[in-house]
Amino acid sequence: MASPLQADIVIVGSGVAGALAAARLAEAGLQVLILEAGKPVERGQAVQNFWNAPIKVPECAYPVQPEAIHPTTDRPTDWYQQTGPDLFKSTYLKVVGGTTWHWLGTCLRLLPSDFQTQTLHGYGVDWPISYADLEPFYLQAEHALGVAGDSAHDLSSPRSGPFSLPPIPQSFVDRSMDQALTGTRFQVRATPQARNSIVHDARPPCCGSSSCIPVCPVQAKYDATVHLKKAQAAGARLLDQSTVVQLIPDAEGRITSARFRRWDQSEGEVSATVFILACHAIETPRLLLASRSGAWPNGLANGSDQVGRNLMDHPVQLSWALSRDPVYPYRGPLSTSGIENLRDGPFRRERSAYRIEIGNDGWSWPTGAPLTLAAQVADRGLSAAQMNQALARDTARHLRLTALTEQLPELDNRVSLDTTKKDIYGVPLPHIHYRVDDYARRGMLQAQKDHQEIFTHLQASEIHHATDFFGAGHIMGTCRMGADPRQSVVDAQLRSHDHDNLYILGSSVFPTGGTANPTLTIAALSLRTAEAIVRGWGD
Repeated sequence: MASPLQADIVIVGSGVAGALAAARLAEAGLQVLILEAGKPVERGQAVQNFWNAPIKVPECAYPVQPEAIHPTTDRPTDWYQQTGPDLFKSTYLKVVGGTTWHWLGTCLRLLPSDFQTQTLHGYGVDWPISYADLEPFYLQAEHALGVAGDSAHDLSSPRSGPFSLPPIPQSFVDRSMDQALTGTRFQVRATPQARNSIVHDARPPCCGSSSCIPVCPVQAKYDATVHLKKAQAAGARLLDQSTVVQLIPDAEGRITSARFRRWDQSEGEVSATVFILACHAIETPRLLLASRSGAWPNGLANGSDQVGRNLMDHPVQLSWALSRDPVYPYRGPLSTSGIENLRDGPFRRERSAYRIEIGNDGWSWPTGAPLTLAAQVADRGLSAAQMNQALARDTARHLRLTALTEQLPELDNRVSLDTTKKDIYGVPLPHIHYRVDDYARRGMLQAQKDHQEIFTHLQASEIHHATDFFGAGHIMGTCRMGADPRQSVVDAQLRSHDHDNLYILGSSVFPTGGTANPTLTIAALSLRTAEAIVRGWGD
C-alpha cells in the first residue's frame, strides 16, 4: 500500500450532502478530499441505458457494478439481506453525484411542528434543533440547488426570503385537479423543485422530457455534480471508484485515517483532521458497524447502540384512475403540484400525516403504462386505427395520486451487518429488519379514502388503490441526532458524541421523518454543519 494521503477534511460520499459540504469547505480554504465508491456518470450513456432498459425502474440508467453494488427496485433482496414482516423497498445509487441522479427534484421544507412531534403529538422524539434554527439554511439550500417555487405560498413553512427561481408551470393535470377541487378541503399547490424554470447556473431550463426519474437528459434538474465541480474548482480532490472499508480511531477515539479499496483491489489510506460521512442512511451505519475493533466492539459512534436503528421511509399509498375528461399526462416533469395541507393536525396523535403528490406520468408507476397499455390494446384484436383511438382515448385520461406517509422511528427497524454474506472488499452486506407500523398504515388507509374522494370530484372511473405500500426512496434514520448521547449518535451540529472529529451528514441523522421529501433538509443541515466546521476551525 502506498504512503497515506493527507487532507484537512475527508468526506465519504459525493451525493448532495457531501458535495455541498465539500464546496463550502474548499471555498473556505480547507484541503478537502472526497472518496466515492462509484464512478462518474456519462449523461448521454445514462439516457441511452434508460431507453434500452426492458424494465424501467429508477436505477435502470445506472447498471450495477460488482465493485459498487447498489440496490434496485425490482430486486429488493439482492443487495439488502432482509428479514422482518415487510420488505424495505427504497434504494440509492453508488455513482459520482449519488442518488441525486435519479431523484425527482422535490424540495419541500419540513414543517415547524415536525421538529417537535413528541412535545406536540406524543410520539417519536423531538429534534435537538428547531425550525427557526434551520430556516436560514433552508433558504441557503434553496439558492444553492436553484429551487423553483411560488413564493406567494409558504406551504405552512414560514420563509425569510423568496425562492431563487420562478415556479415550474403547473401541468394540465394540475389545473384540471385544481378546478375540480375548488371549494373542497384539498388545496392544489405548485411543488417547489430543484429544476430550472429559466436558464440558471449555466444550465438550461426544463424541456419536459418526462424522465426526471431516472435521468434528466439536459441537467435542468439539479444533481450533486454541480457542487462537486464547484468544490474541485476551489481545490477539492475527488477519488472515485474508491470504497471506504474502515475508519481507524486512536486510543482517545479520534478518527485518524480511513482505509479504502479501489476497483482494481489495490488499497489506500487517507489521514485527516476531520472526517465526514455522507454516504447515505444504509452505507453510513454499515461502515460504522464494520469499523468495529477490540476497543470498539459495537462499531464506531455507537456508544448509544443507536447506529443502524430507527430506519424510516415515507411508505406510499398509490392510487390511479381514468378521468372523465382528457387531462393529457405523460408530459413535463413527473410531478409539478401536490396537496400539502394534509401534513399536520391533531389527527397526528392517532395516525400518520401525508402529502399527496399529483402525477403527470399517468399510470407509469402503478402499471408500466403507456407501454403496457399498448400490449393490452394489441390483445383485443383491434385494427390499427382502432388501436390508435383506444390508446389516445385512455392515455389522455390517466390519473395518478401518491400519498407519502409519515413513519415512526422504531428501534427494531434497523440496518445491521449480515453474518454470512460479504461484498468483494470483505465488508458484510447490509442486513435490514423492517416493519411498517400501524400508525403509518392508518395514515395510508385515510389517504386511500382521500384519493377516492378526489377521484369522485373528477368524476373518474376505473379507480384502483394499491393493496400494498410502495417505497418512496426516502431512506431516513439510522444515525439520529440528539442532545442525549445515550439516545442518539450525533449532536445538533451532527458531530459524533463518541468521536469529536467525526461528522455525519444526510438523512440518516433525522430523528423523525415528517412528510417532506428529505433532500432539501439534507442540504440545509449540510450547509449548517459546514458553517460550524469553518467557524470552529483551528480552535
